[in-house]
Amino acid sequence: MSNHDSPVDPTKMGVGKAIAVLTSGGDAQGMNAAVRATVRVGIYTGAKVYFVHEGYQGLVDGGDNIRQATWESVSMMLQLGGTVIGSARCQDFRSKEGRAKAACNLVKLGITNLCVIGGDGSLTGANEFRNEWSDNHYQSEAKHSSHLNIVGMVGSIDNDFCGTDMTIGTDSALHRIMEVVDAITTTVQSHQRAFILEVMGRHCGYLALVTALACGADWVFIPEMPPDEGWEDHLCRRLTYQRSIGNRLNVIIVAEGALDHHGKPITCDIIKNLVTKKLSFDTRATILGHVQRGGTPSAFDRILGSRMGVEAVMALLEATPDTPACVVSLSGNMAVRLPLMECVQVTKEVTKAMAEGRFEEAVKLRGKSFENNWNTYKLLAHVTAPDVKSNINIAIMNVGAPCAGMNAAVRSAIRIGILQGHSMLAVHDGFDGLAHGAIEPMTWGYVGGWTGKGGSNLGTKRSLPARMIEEISLNIAKFNIHALVIIGGFEAFVGGLELVTAREKYEELCIPLVVIPATVSNNIPGSDFSIGADTALNTITTTCDRIKQSAAGTKRRVFIIETMGGYYSNNNMCGYLATMAGLAAGADAAYIYEEQFGIHDLETNVEHLLEKMKTTVKRGLILRNEKCNANYTTDFIFNLYSEEGKGVFDCRKNVLGHMQQGGTPTPFDRNFGTKMGAKAVLWLTEKLKECYRHGRIFANTPDSACVLVMKKRATIFQPLSDLKEDTDSEHRIPKTQWWLKLRPILKILAKYKISLDTSETATMEHVIKKRGTV
Repeated sequence: MSNHDSPVDPTKMGVGKAIAVLTSGGDAQGMNAAVRATVRVGIYTGAKVYFVHEGYQGLVDGGDNIRQATWESVSMMLQLGGTVIGSARCQDFRSKEGRAKAACNLVKLGITNLCVIGGDGSLTGANEFRNEWSDNHYQSEAKHSSHLNIVGMVGSIDNDFCGTDMTIGTDSALHRIMEVVDAITTTVQSHQRAFILEVMGRHCGYLALVTALACGADWVFIPEMPPDEGWEDHLCRRLTYQRSIGNRLNVIIVAEGALDHHGKPITCDIIKNLVTKKLSFDTRATILGHVQRGGTPSAFDRILGSRMGVEAVMALLEATPDTPACVVSLSGNMAVRLPLMECVQVTKEVTKAMAEGRFEEAVKLRGKSFENNWNTYKLLAHVTAPDVKSNINIAIMNVGAPCAGMNAAVRSAIRIGILQGHSMLAVHDGFDGLAHGAIEPMTWGYVGGWTGKGGSNLGTKRSLPARMIEEISLNIAKFNIHALVIIGGFEAFVGGLELVTAREKYEELCIPLVVIPATVSNNIPGSDFSIGADTALNTITTTCDRIKQSAAGTKRRVFIIETMGGYYSNNNMCGYLATMAGLAAGADAAYIYEEQFGIHDLETNVEHLLEKMKTTVKRGLILRNEKCNANYTTDFIFNLYSEEGKGVFDCRKNVLGHMQQGGTPTPFDRNFGTKMGAKAVLWLTEKLKECYRHGRIFANTPDSACVLVMKKRATIFQPLSDLKEDTDSEHRIPKTQWWLKLRPILKILAKYKISLDTSETATMEHVIKKRGTV
């Protein structure tokens, strides 16, 4: 942590210093975002920044491979997959002589800070390089080069590096995989086929596991957890059962490194032959291969790369000779710094545990996120409902505007409920349906295939319960509802609160209830993320990419794009989408309600664009939340920019509207929805046991009505009544919003000389100790 006695001017932090950035090992989507942020933040701090082309090979060969970067040289990189500066496997760097050459090349240019973006092999190499740096022959050229600072960012589509929640490229690889799964599903369903998909992951099953969760696969094979003896019969039984309950397709996901208990590979062909011979199912196999590395980075990977780039520069400039080489990463939504060699050590321990057959331990060593995914998969994969029923009825409803991922949450909630022995009821059309009795029992098969469907299959409305509380309480009694799951946006939160308030008057409402945040606006108090926001963000980002392409072709053009603050937009002010899309698309400004702006700010923005048009980057992108200011409307801003830019640039405007609510859910929203639905019902099961008194359910304590929130690094159940304090009801936003801290990054990456608060940089955390506590 930077403990500065006097505040440091961030724009002077790097003066006199030089940073080199390289990408190494296998390419991953989002590496370019990391390179771009490293370059721009480096320049912002006053440092010189150099590209090292072709990875470590370029470092060893020197010469033209190490070139100074400029602000413009990283323009238009954000939306490109792969790595623009090239990557190569390098034998020379493995030898001491090769590393000595590399050191010599850096010293000549006065570079003592190195930012490496790559997998664990690349980062281990960097650490070795740093340890040898102080050998005398490295320093003959320069006295002030006595030590080398190294910071790593993990770029690997496999998500195989321990200590980090997500590595750069993983989310984008999941996007590619799910696009293929969705496409194949339609053809397989037409013919009643079984389909086997092999995805990347030689030593790590993350991609296979999340794919299986996100598409509701019948079976997944991963290296960390070989199937039990006799898996062949078990698999055939499960596939047969699925057909018997009316499913037209079977999906099996295989990681390329999948093994059985004897260490023998389990391949697509082995499974295909088994299913074809034993069951005579028409079976198709697809090996995805390098498609997974390709394509444009997802919004998440762009934001991840950009945030890590900022953190990497800060970590380098704050490093001392005693600071261990670190990797920067995200844990939950927080930037963290982790000692590089501790992460490498744990990553190696996983491989060792797998080799020695300690599979349960391997799953634990992979980290909390992997373990949660595995546990949710196991829960949902076993389709035999218990013989003994619980005599509990749980109702599920959607409230507010539709969003992608709602159906995934409904599906997992219903299936987990059935597995717990409960009867699950669907309420159609929100609180209206609860008041009018639009309630029906749900079966296991009814929600098959729901994870990949956008919108709300149950139907959803914005009506609140207060005005029909009498009818609602009568129907809760009539249908004998013992607990309620409400999946939705701000209305779901407010509606939940209204039900809790009405408990005093209506005893029927004294039942446990849980609200699962699902809204594109991401404006539920207490929760950092909502189901649906990731899909909306990707939709906006893709549109911005196309618009930028158009502007780049026309030159001297500025686009003003209006994003949603939410469906009920009379007064929904949340600036999350505008800010995050601004980061992901490389916008010049994003106007939001939470950060008030006036005529001086608008003037500054226009002047900034006039300056920009003098450079080689002759285009602009401005985002505006639809309700950020009643007077400075999109039309006003468009007119202002058009007038002030006369003769220098022209303007166009786009209002994105309801397209932001539609679309197929992203892998994140499918997976998030699935886990949230499952958690909610498991929690209700426990709550119902606590509230069972004298032969009936009675729940009237604050902790029996909760929101399932995602907070920093964990999901927690927070009483609705506790969250009232953190709610700005008039503007329908939480009073504290974590993403506001990312606004300065957006501005710095757009070349504004603003002050960055360096007092709150990430502390170095220990992975080994941290792991022991989870």
